[in-house]
Amino acid sequence: MAAAPDSALYLGFDFSTQQLKAVAIDDDLNLVFRDHVQFDSDLPEFRTRGGVHIHADGLTVTSPVLMWVRALDLLLHKMKVAGLDFTRVRALSGSGQQHGSVYWKRGAAQILNRLDPEQDLHVQLQQDSFSVSDSPVWMDSSTGRHCQDLQAAVGGPMRLAEITGSRAYERFTGNQIAKFYQDQPQAYEDTERISLVSSFAASLFLGEYAAIDYSDGSGMNLLDIWTKTWARICLDTTAPGLDRLLGAPVPSSSTLGPVSSYFVQRYGFSPSCRVVAFTGDNPASLAGMRLQPGDVAVSLGTSDTVFLWIQQPHPALEGHVFCNPVDEETYMALLCFKNGSLTRERIRDECAGGSWELFSAALRETPLGNDGNIDHASCDVRALVEGQFLSRRVHAERLGYCIPGTRVLATGGASSNQELLQVLSDVFNAPVFTIDVSDSACLGSAYRALHGNRNSSTGYTSTDISTVADSTVYEQLLQRYALLEERLVRGNRTKC
Repeated sequence: MAAAPDSALYLGFDFSTQQLKAVAIDDDLNLVFRDHVQFDSDLPEFRTRGGVHIHADGLTVTSPVLMWVRALDLLLHKMKVAGLDFTRVRALSGSGQQHGSVYWKRGAAQILNRLDPEQDLHVQLQQDSFSVSDSPVWMDSSTGRHCQDLQAAVGGPMRLAEITGSRAYERFTGNQIAKFYQDQPQAYEDTERISLVSSFAASLFLGEYAAIDYSDGSGMNLLDIWTKTWARICLDTTAPGLDRLLGAPVPSSSTLGPVSSYFVQRYGFSPSCRVVAFTGDNPASLAGMRLQPGDVAVSLGTSDTVFLWIQQPHPALEGHVFCNPVDEETYMALLCFKNGSLTRERIRDECAGGSWELFSAALRETPLGNDGNIDHASCDVRALVEGQFLSRRVHAERLGYCIPGTRVLATGGASSNQELLQVLSDVFNAPVFTIDVSDSACLGSAYRALHGNRNSSTGYTSTDISTVADSTVYEQLLQRYALLEERLVRGNRTKC
């Protein structure tokens, strides 16, 4: 639906792994503009594959900082040529791939503050603006030793999860900073600010260093998710003077200030356009899916991802608890399972002749609960699907998910399979709704721009959804599944 010619617009940007995307919405949340820049094909000079550089050790994975800057130059130019009227933009926000970090060199703040509107951003923010030209991103797995050091310092992985919402992960920013400090001490000394990809992007629009928001800050192994301040023991273990380099975190709904005069003069933004705090792509996706308190969203893709809106979280060794980007009094939790659609496709090929129709028929023709067989060979299709969804619910409940009054929002490629959704509904004992959330992080950023500009505490509502029936047959199987999984985990620990 097209917006009225003079209506207000709200922009959302998503600095993801492979591309930079932008959307514009109006006051009624109608999508009125969408465009993107693909890093590999549109910016071949950076020689990335999938938006990243994979280093010789196979563990270190980085992305060029200037590639992100150049992409913003290109995207804004495309938007202007397409006729988007930037004077109508009341507020903007954005998201960045979680866990990536950017290291601003001494003197970069002055460059940001004095940008020349006659020149592109990337021309002015050359290598001298950054302590390292390539930033570590979420695919990096080179910080195993630093994770061990952090967990040992705080009292173990569970204690770290209780403080920061997650045990130590190699991709998490705190561990990446520890590696940077230890491997490149002089470059660390020359750094005046450390940003996440999200706050880095917000800094470009502000013309000054943007604060890290609570929600994206939760994915660093550095933020105390209960006090919403940096955890001193984590900072001290990571690197000296880190609180100064990070700055104080802010609520995710914060309005950081007006857009910089560079964008006013170069693109025609209104001087009153506000920059709402940017956040991580996963928190932004929660906003884009318009979850409500108690909701669980299940993305059924190559990996299955579970998003939870939780009132009283219980951090665990598996999964993550983040501050909620929409409601500062609650939390979001995130679970990612690598054995998603790839495993379903393998069982389809082995047991259903490669046919999704036969796969679905097998689900219809076997009883709920599979006669108590979680892994019976003659019932592999239902055993697989029930086992996957039992796992999703078990881990969700360990993080604080509570069944009564909940609903499940399903998205991703497999959400078109009604038989599979019926099993999801049965296992979670809740109605299932299907939603279309393509570009959810980008849309969520636009929603957050509108939300932050209105200074409103109201949440989002889901629309255009269809329901699937529910049942209660899996309560005993949940207990059995949890015990079997724990035995397997204990056995693997013993072997190690």
